Amino acid sequence: MRPSLLFPLTIAWLMAVGSASAADAPRQRSRIDDGWRFALGHATAPAQDFDHGLRPFFFGKAGFGDGPAAADFEDRPWRRVDLPHDWAVELPFSERGSSQHGMKAVGRGFPENSVGWYRRELDIPPAARGRRIVLEFDGVFRDSVVWVNGHYLHHEASGYSGFQVDISDYLNFGGRNVVAVRVDATTQEGWWYEGAGIYRHVWLTQTGPLHVAPLGSFVRASVDSDRADVAVDTTVRNDGKADESFALEHELRDPAGRIVARASVPTRRVAADASLDVAAQLRVKSPQLWSLETPQRYTLTTLVKRGGEVVDRVDTPFGIRTIRFDANQGFFLNGQHVKLQGVNNHQDHAGLGVALPDGMHEARLRMLKAIGVNAIRSSHNPATPELLEACDRLGILVLDEHRMMGTAPQIRSELERMVRGGRNHPSVILWSVGNEEWAIENSEIGTRLTREMQAIVRRLDPTRPATQAASSSGYAEGTSVGSQVIGFNYKGQHDIDAMHRRFPDRPMVVTEEGATHATRGAYADDPARVHIAAYDKRTGPPYTASIEEGWRFNAERPFLAGMFVWTGFDYRGETTPFGWPAISSQFGMLDTTGAPKDSGYYLKAAWTAEPMVHLLPHWNWPGREGQPIDVRAYANTDEVELLLNGRSLGRQALQRYGHLQWSVPYEPGNLTARGYRSGQLVATETVATTGDGNAVGLSADRAKLRAGGDDVALVRVTVVDREGRVVPTAGQRIAFETTGPMRLIGMGNGDPGSHEADKPTELHRYAAATGWRHRGIERPEDAAALLADTSDAGWRDPFAWTPPEQQPADRAWNLVQARLSRHAPAGQRLMLFIGDVALGTRVYLDGREVKLRQEAGMAAFDLEPADTEVTLSLVFPTPAGGTRALFDAAQSGRRWATLRITTPAGPWQRSVFNGQAQLILQSTGEAGRATLRAIGDGLAPAELAFDITPP
Repeated sequence: MRPSLLFPLTIAWLMAVGSASAADAPRQRSRIDDGWRFALGHATAPAQDFDHGLRPFFFGKAGFGDGPAAADFEDRPWRRVDLPHDWAVELPFSERGSSQHGMKAVGRGFPENSVGWYRRELDIPPAARGRRIVLEFDGVFRDSVVWVNGHYLHHEASGYSGFQVDISDYLNFGGRNVVAVRVDATTQEGWWYEGAGIYRHVWLTQTGPLHVAPLGSFVRASVDSDRADVAVDTTVRNDGKADESFALEHELRDPAGRIVARASVPTRRVAADASLDVAAQLRVKSPQLWSLETPQRYTLTTLVKRGGEVVDRVDTPFGIRTIRFDANQGFFLNGQHVKLQGVNNHQDHAGLGVALPDGMHEARLRMLKAIGVNAIRSSHNPATPELLEACDRLGILVLDEHRMMGTAPQIRSELERMVRGGRNHPSVILWSVGNEEWAIENSEIGTRLTREMQAIVRRLDPTRPATQAASSSGYAEGTSVGSQVIGFNYKGQHDIDAMHRRFPDRPMVVTEEGATHATRGAYADDPARVHIAAYDKRTGPPYTASIEEGWRFNAERPFLAGMFVWTGFDYRGETTPFGWPAISSQFGMLDTTGAPKDSGYYLKAAWTAEPMVHLLPHWNWPGREGQPIDVRAYANTDEVELLLNGRSLGRQALQRYGHLQWSVPYEPGNLTARGYRSGQLVATETVATTGDGNAVGLSADRAKLRAGGDDVALVRVTVVDREGRVVPTAGQRIAFETTGPMRLIGMGNGDPGSHEADKPTELHRYAAATGWRHRGIERPEDAAALLADTSDAGWRDPFAWTPPEQQPADRAWNLVQARLSRHAPAGQRLMLFIGDVALGTRVYLDGREVKLRQEAGMAAFDLEPADTEVTLSLVFPTPAGGTRALFDAAQSGRRWATLRITTPAGPWQRSVFNGQAQLILQSTGEAGRATLRAIGDGLAPAELAFDITPP
C-alpha cells in the first residue's frame, strides 16, 4: 500500500461520553496544518495545470474532479509543506511584477506562478459515521476551490474571509480520503502584498448532528457598579433527520478558572435541518474587567444535553468591559478616557510573507506596544483569528475592517462572518464596513450602503458601533453621512472641525494619518537605491502630514477618539514614491522586520510615560568633518541638553508633542542627549562614531522555544566593531546555518530595495510524458524487440475510448511508451518518478534499462538535462482489474510517470542593512538543544544556543 500522510482521528472522544453513541459524542476540533502536499499549477494552460479541467464531465458529475482534484491523483513527487504557507514569498522578484504587490513574480503576467495546488489525506475511522465533520479554513489567498474525494464542494472568492466546508456526506469512513484545494492568486484583491496560498490555519471539527452552530455562541456583558450581567445567545443546529429536544447548561469561569456563575435553559425543541436561537442570562459579582493594563478574560462553557447526555460542548472566551464613543470627549474604556494611539497594519512580515506563525502575531504586537501603540486597524480586511486572540491577551484595541462595501449575498456573507468571528473578542471596539470607496463615497448610494451594512452589523452585534474610513467628506450625501462613527483618512482631505460642527452628536476618529516616507537608518535621499532620509516630514501627496503634525492635530482635539498612523510596519507593495527596484512601502513607523524608525521613536515619546530620549542621526560621517549635520531629538522630558564629545551645545525646553533640532558641525566621537524632568536628569542616549566592522553580533528575543510550529524566535543580526558597537553603515553579507531541532523560516533587513531571497526554497515544476502508446505482450522478454520500434503497427492509444466490443483482449504483460523532454535551464535537476503501475515494472530509457531507487515512497531515477527527447518505456504485468481500469485511472499517464524539474534552494544568507538584519527561527517539532551560527567574510563568527522544550 502506498505510504501516505494521514491524519488519524482518534476515538478518545468516545471514552468520555458515558452511554452517548459515537455519533453524539462531544465535539473535537483539531488543527491539520501538517503534512500537505503542494505544487504550482498553471493559470491558463491546462496541460501545465496537471490536466485539470480536461476530463469529460469533470464539473458536471459528482465525483468527477480531475487532475489533482481526483482522489487517485499521484501527488507523492510533490513537495511537502506545513501550513500556514505563502508560495509568493518563495518566488523571485521581477521588474515585470506588480509594484502594488512588491514586485514578486506572481499575478497576471506570471500564469506559471499564480496557481497552487494543495492535497492532504484524512483517515476517518468508522466510529465517526453519523457525525458532522467540517473543514474550517481561516484564510486562503485567493479564489480557492475545495474538493474531497473528487467531489466539488466549495468555491471561495475572497482571500480574507474564513469559511467552512461540511464534508460528512463525502467521506470513506475507515478508508482513504483526499482533500484537494486549488488556489488562484492571479487577480489582486487589494493594492498591497497579499501573498498566495493557504496562509492561515485549517481545522477539522467533528460534532454530533445536534450541536452549537459554527460561530453560534455570542457572549456580552453590561457592567453596573459591582456586578456584571452577562447575556448569552446560543444558536443550536440540528443536522439530524428528526426533530430533537435539548437543554442547555452554561458555566462561567473567571480568569483564574473558578466557576462564578451558572445558568440552565429548559428543554427546547428544534426541527430537523434547522437552527434555534436560545438566550440566557448570568450575573457576576465584582467582575474583573478587561483593560489595556489587565487584559483578563472569562470563559463561558456551554453544554448541549439531550436526555441528560452531553452531546456538545463549546468554550467561549470573552472579556467583561465597557466601551463608549463620545461625540465630544472621544473614547472611553471601562469609564476611563483612552486616546486611541493606533496604527494601520497589513499582515506580511519580512521573510515570511503573509504566512505568519501564531507567535509572530504576538511578536509584532509587542514591537508596536514598545512604542506606545494601544490600538490597531486591520487594514483593509478582517483580522486573522490568531491576531485577535493575541490582542485580547496583550491588551490592544482593534478596529476590525471589512474588505469591500456592499449588500450582495457574497459581500454580506463575508461581512457577517467577520462580525460573528470577532464579536466575542474584548479587544474589538469598532467595526469598519469599508475603506475609501471612491465610486460611492460622496453619493446617496454611499449613504445608503453604509447605513444598510452598519444595520447588519448592529443586528449581529449591538455592543459596538461601526465606522467607514473615508478619503473625503463634507458633501450632502456619502459614506461619512451614513456612519455611526465618522472615520477620516488624513486630515488634509477633510475639514474635520467643520464636520464636528455639522455632526455635533457623531463620534469621530482619524482612521489614517501620516503616509510619510522614510528609510530606516538613512539620513540622505538616495533615489538610485530607493532610500529616503528618515527625518520626519511631509513626503507623500499634498494631503499627507508629518507624523508630528498628525499627532499634534489629533491630541489637541478632545472630540477625536484618536488616530491610526499609516502604517505601523513597512509592508511589501505600494512602493511609492518609487517603482522598480523598490519592493516595499516606506510608510511604517517600523521597517519590515519591526526595527523602529526615528518616527517610531517620536510616537514613543508622545505615547509613553517612561522617561526616554532618542537622538538622530547616527554619528558616522567620514569626509564631512566640519560640515553641519541636522541633529534632532525626540523625548518626553521637559528639557534636552546636547553634548558633543563632552561639550554642551545647549539645553532647550521641549514643546509638548514636538521635537528639538540642532545644526552640529561634524567631528568624530560621541554625541549625547540628556533629558530632564523638573531639573532632574532622567534619560540619556549617545550615538558614537564606530570603527569598522569586526564581528557578527547575534541577539535573540528568547533562548527557549516550544516544540511545534507556533513559537518563533526573532534574532537580530548586526555587524559590530571591536568595542561591540553596532556599525550603523555596515552592509556585509552574512551566512547562516542551524543545527538541532530548529530551522530558519525567514530573513529580512528592512531595505526597501533589497532583492535578496527572504526564504530560500526548492522550486519544483512538473512535466508529463506525452504521446503514450500501448501494446499487449505475452512475456516481458518480448519487449526487447519492440523497445526501438518506431512504426505505428500494433500500437494503440491507451486513453482513447473504444466500444467494449472493439477493445483488444488483455495480454499477460504490457508495454507502454511515451516521449519525454529533458530540457531544463542550467543548474536545475531532473528526477523521473514511476507510479503504481504494478509490482515488477521494468523501466527503460531509449531502450536501456535504468536502475531505480526510492524517493518520496516511489521508484525514481535522476535524468541528465539535455535538449533532446528520450523514449520512456514501461513493462508491467496486467493487473487483476485488467488494463482498461488502469488506463482510466492513469489520466493521460501522469500516474505512471512524473518528471520533476527542481531549481535548488539558494543559501541562507542576508546582507545587513544600515547595520542590522533579522532572522526568524522555528522548531522542527522535536525537543532538544539547537544552535544558530553566523559567518561573514572578514568578520568574527557568532553563535547562539536555544533550548527547544516540549510543547
